[in-house]
Amino acid sequence: MHTASAYVRSILFLAVALLALPAMASQNTLLIVGDSLSAAYGVPSETAWVQLLRNRLQSNGLAGWEVVNASISGETTDGGARRLPELIAENDPEVVIIELGGNDGLRGFPPNVIESNLASMIEQVQDSGARAVLVGMQIPPNYGQRYTEMFAEIYPKLSDRYNTDLVPFFLDGIYNEDGLMQDDGIHPTEEAQARLLENVWPVIGPILE
Repeated sequence: MHTASAYVRSILFLAVALLALPAMASQNTLLIVGDSLSAAYGVPSETAWVQLLRNRLQSNGLAGWEVVNASISGETTDGGARRLPELIAENDPEVVIIELGGNDGLRGFPPNVIESNLASMIEQVQDSGARAVLVGMQIPPNYGQRYTEMFAEIYPKLSDRYNTDLVPFFLDGIYNEDGLMQDDGIHPTEEAQARLLENVWPVIGPILE
């Protein structure tokens, strides 16, 4: 009798486990590795573009995607490249958004160093079997025409080399619009967060859908 009861419990446990499998299997991870632009610097986290992305995925019936935001204010491409292996190991993402380079440019880092670090990140993502999405950046013209052009060229060059998806310019329609940049002239305001999402969505939307 005792053996029969144990057998029934085992069958019930197995049935519950099997019912849970589809939900577990349908969960995918989108990993964002960025700087203050994605870390909600100076804006409420609930209205930042990453949270707006989560909200849109829910409303579009894409709740099977989990968005992991590993962005850190002040992050550079070097820091991102060093953190990435552990982030990939911990989260096993299907898609990785790389939103880095702005701080490197503002600090005047050599373009070839920035390019090398971003290339390393893309290679790590692709070697893991995930899909890399590169978010393009530009820096103010006061850094000199040659430097600003070399910096801007990094992103399309890498996208072509590695055949990655590319957001051409994250701050498009934001950096030069009244009320959409904070007083520091570097970070978008709360009102600009929806535009940040709209700049990213045409690229990542079809991937996630």
